Amino acid sequence: MGERLLAIDTASPACSVALFENGALIAASYAEIGRGHAEKLVPAIAKLPDRGKADKILVNCGPGSFTGVRIGISAAKALALAWGSDIHGYNCLALVAAQALDQLEQPEPICVAMLAGHGQYFVQNYCANGKPAGDFASLTPEQAVQEVRADVIAGSAATELATLAGSKRDISILPNAAHIFLVAEDMKNMFPKPDYGRKPDAKPTKTG
Repeated sequence: MGERLLAIDTASPACSVALFENGALIAASYAEIGRGHAEKLVPAIAKLPDRGKADKILVNCGPGSFTGVRIGISAAKALALAWGSDIHGYNCLALVAAQALDQLEQPEPICVAMLAGHGQYFVQNYCANGKPAGDFASLTPEQAVQEVRADVIAGSAATELATLAGSKRDISILPNAAHIFLVAEDMKNMFPKPDYGRKPDAKPTKTG
């Protein structure tokens, strides 16, 4: 058996896992579930060959759902500890950009727009080579329109933002762990900690 890599993605309404051996996909699971990642993730990993055991783990660190990001990273850290595996993270928007670029006939700049809750979008522009053209931000739809720097918008908010921006093509997709090798290697070495992209919905109650 060669080197195995397990990719975990729970930062969006989709829950996906994928197992690779020497860079080749050998098994994967993808489901758009909305909520319930905690209940779906471990069984999905357990159904992979050798129950998903891998030498390296990659996990989506966000931005995305607070609960989803936290579940994915917690599971990845627990498995890495149990298996003695290396663990790294990647940016949610980078994977969406890579998936969108893979669908185009010719590479061109991409603007990624993902639903961020509270009526906002996570927005980030990417170059035709898949590299970020700036930092991501959580923006209102009106603000997001001003930040679009490409003719193609991809992500869960792509259709909405393309309609607002006008004269834009949209690719409505969610991140899928099975496509993680579309992302450049230097963009898959994040420290595995949550990057929620915005402040928590609730604040701890002060005591005393």
